[in-house]
Amino acid sequence: MTVEKMLVEYTNVFNDNVEKFVPDSSCEYGRVIEALNYSLLAGGKRLRPALVLEFCKLFGGEYAPAIPAAIAVEMIHTYSLIHDDLPCMDNDEMRRGKPSCHIAYGEDIALLAGDGLQPLAFAALAKLEVEPSKAIIAVKVLADCCGVCGMVGGQVIDLESENKKIPLDTLVLLQKLKTGKLIEAAVVLGCIIGGATESEIELCKEYALNIGLAFQIRDDILDLIGDADVLGKPIGSDKDNEKNTFLSFMSIDEAENEVKKYTDKAKLALSSFGEKADCLINLADYLAYRNN
Repeated sequence: MTVEKMLVEYTNVFNDNVEKFVPDSSCEYGRVIEALNYSLLAGGKRLRPALVLEFCKLFGGEYAPAIPAAIAVEMIHTYSLIHDDLPCMDNDEMRRGKPSCHIAYGEDIALLAGDGLQPLAFAALAKLEVEPSKAIIAVKVLADCCGVCGMVGGQVIDLESENKKIPLDTLVLLQKLKTGKLIEAAVVLGCIIGGATESEIELCKEYALNIGLAFQIRDDILDLIGDADVLGKPIGSDKDNEKNTFLSFMSIDEAENEVKKYTDKAKLALSSFGEKADCLINLADYLAYRNN
């Protein structure tokens, strides 16, 4: 299967199942449910759900048991995007080709929509039909990766680094946490549900770490030279917000070399799994050279 077909298939799986995990909006507080659906159903690559499902398939032979986890990870990702776009954060008015949640629904409702997606994510995980011990580990993995020692911690470093120069090591840590930890969560959840061993999970975490860094460096490149219509959001916002990016430390050519370096490391991490991992290995290349 090609990467494109895999992403389409898993996007369809997501779209066919997500409504089962979201409350009905026909109630007195329905506006906040409409707002979170506005962002949750706005499209995108669905990379994180695809990683959950494909890693589960790699070790378990089928992906169906991991669908609740795929929904949960995308809910966390969507909440982070809603909050990222708020005026107190990145102040972006467009997301995925349409007005950001706070532009469409107001800053207050957008904030609450993001807040609402977090417990919905863990409610989705509670629907995993796996051994209780696996379910408990899954909850801990997602909580750790999206919490203050993971994605939120990275966001804090990002905010506190605006308008000042930081060392490259700090930027790498920032992105390992802000972007990489949720990618790690997706990979590890799929592994756990699929039945991977501890040593197998460590190899898969190495893959996650490296595609996360390659993904972010490519993002930084696209923010400088990408096409806003293709990206579905304004370009140049990092520079406008005086954020540190990998292009603060290197040229575009050097950044492209870094993307290749991390992509090669990711592919190597999965090489021992043979042909079963071909789609994930090809995904690393796909992400490294994307234009959106």
